Amino acid sequence: MNRAQAFEELKLRLFDRHILFRSLVVEAIMEELAGYFNADTALWGLTGLLHDIDYEKTLDRPGLHGITGAEILENLDVDEAVVYSVRAHNDRNNIPRKRKMDKALYLSDFIADYIINYCSRHKPMVPETIAEAVLQQIRSGELHPDKFEELGIAEQEFVELALKAFEKVTEP
Repeated sequence: MNRAQAFEELKLRLFDRHILFRSLVVEAIMEELAGYFNADTALWGLTGLLHDIDYEKTLDRPGLHGITGAEILENLDVDEAVVYSVRAHNDRNNIPRKRKMDKALYLSDFIADYIINYCSRHKPMVPETIAEAVLQQIRSGELHPDKFEELGIAEQEFVELALKAFEKVTEP
């Protein structure tokens, strides 16, 4: 499945523009990380784009989020690496994140939320201020620093890459 087809499939299932925008942000972060790790940019981007394809379908059943998405993607004949990462990105599923891509998706999902939430409350956007706020959120929130160590990147560097990616995204 190419990116254009993936985006069409996503739009068939996500009607909330905020969730669609968030998917685009996670896609951009994943592409930036793929470049950093010399990985397959298209594959990582597709993973970020499609990771919440089941979000609206599983709103009232958060334990199925990721599992249902993986089933949808399997039926669309999406690459198994993408399917696995989508399945593993939800902590409730207790599926180990084995590859860098799995770990990157997990972190990108969180960081995208932090960045979007911060930017929606603070104007104008000043990258240094956003970076510091996001780092504070990381250190006081659900993300443990070992998640970044497992991926092989420092928190600060991850946030800087994520902000660089975020600046490239436009509303759907």
